[in-house]
Amino acid sequence: MSGDPLDIVIGADEAKRDAEQAASHARDADKAQAEGDREQVIIELRKAVAADPTDLDLTFRLAYALDLVGEEEEATTMYETVCETQPAPINALINLAVLYEDRGDYVRAERSLRQVLDTSPNHPRARLYMKDVQASRDMFVEEEQTRDVLKRNALLDTPVTDFELSVRTRTCLKKMNIRTLGDLLRITEAELMNSKNFGESSLVEIKAMLAVKGLKLGQGLEDAHRAARKALMDKLKGTGQEGALAKSVTDLQLSVRARKALQMLNIETLGDLASRTEAELMGVKNFGATSLEEVTEKLTEYGLGLRTLDE
Repeated sequence: MSGDPLDIVIGADEAKRDAEQAASHARDADKAQAEGDREQVIIELRKAVAADPTDLDLTFRLAYALDLVGEEEEATTMYETVCETQPAPINALINLAVLYEDRGDYVRAERSLRQVLDTSPNHPRARLYMKDVQASRDMFVEEEQTRDVLKRNALLDTPVTDFELSVRTRTCLKKMNIRTLGDLLRITEAELMNSKNFGESSLVEIKAMLAVKGLKLGQGLEDAHRAARKALMDKLKGTGQEGALAKSVTDLQLSVRARKALQMLNIETLGDLASRTEAELMGVKNFGATSLEEVTEKLTEYGLGLRTLDE
């Protein structure tokens, strides 16, 4: 009876034979590599890995050979298998990171490189590739944001005449100088209803049209307010009056009712106030004609007025 402990382990002979078979294919791969036959190298290494999947050196060699000929999917799978061991081999992590970056998976690429730098903070290749990955990721994010902005602008620039609206509704929008979808999103329901000849049926029609696109009246108001404040600043620039736009509305000494209405609209400065319309203010509960007159008079004292829809 043999004294080798492996002889009494079930499957020991098969495991040994598989390892020997893997080594045989590895030698054949070496010969093919010496002859410059990359295709045969891959064939033999695949056989070697199939014979002994536990040999991570062979798995790495196969991943690298596949990587060289552009078989990136299979190469990635092989590198991932190698990197499942702890600690993961540095070369496998770096090569895997490069493949991740090539396919735009910047999160995984950065994670792989981070594993290297956690143990070897000054590793030159890892540091270099990390800069490349982070630069590519930032560029990708900027491109995505740019595409989103362009798509959004294209949608907002769509003429309202492109939508199926009644003649009356189109006429009312034209009189209000509402030319595009963006213009429509920058006004409120109250502003529309405040327009002459604009009735409930037209309002229902417009709200239904916007709902189909996941939009609603007033959601672009902040853009309108920002544009109005900028226009006012440009208009007053160099006149010495631009400082008034930053003046707090508390300095106007308004009535309690008027002050509460401005607080509800988050209006803090004269610039904020001048970027609003009469309809926006009148839409606030308990803000009536008296309060509107009071606010208008105060703004006039500073050479300002409320925004109109044609501005």
